[in-house]
Amino acid sequence: MNGKHIKVFGRVQGVGFRFFTAQLAKKYNIIGSVKNVSDYVEIYGENDDLEKFTNGVIQGVAPASVVENYTVEETTLDEKTKHFKTL
Repeated sequence: MNGKHIKVFGRVQGVGFRFFTAQLAKKYNIIGSVKNVSDYVEIYGENDDLEKFTNGVIQGVAPASVVENYTVEETTLDEKTKHFKTL
């Protein structure tokens, strides 16, 4: 499946960012995952509403989060992925 690999940098760990990202994924029926990696949060996602989801994520979905920078790359998701998971 074609999708996006999003890296979000800033104050995105320890502020509920993954929880709110998962809620946003549920709203837009996104499949994929979100996880903390080193000093950023990594998100893989796929769906027709991925652009709306991505815009919500980079605006900082968690009230206490501060997104300082982000990258978005095209990627291919595993065909076995059926839901959105917080890792």
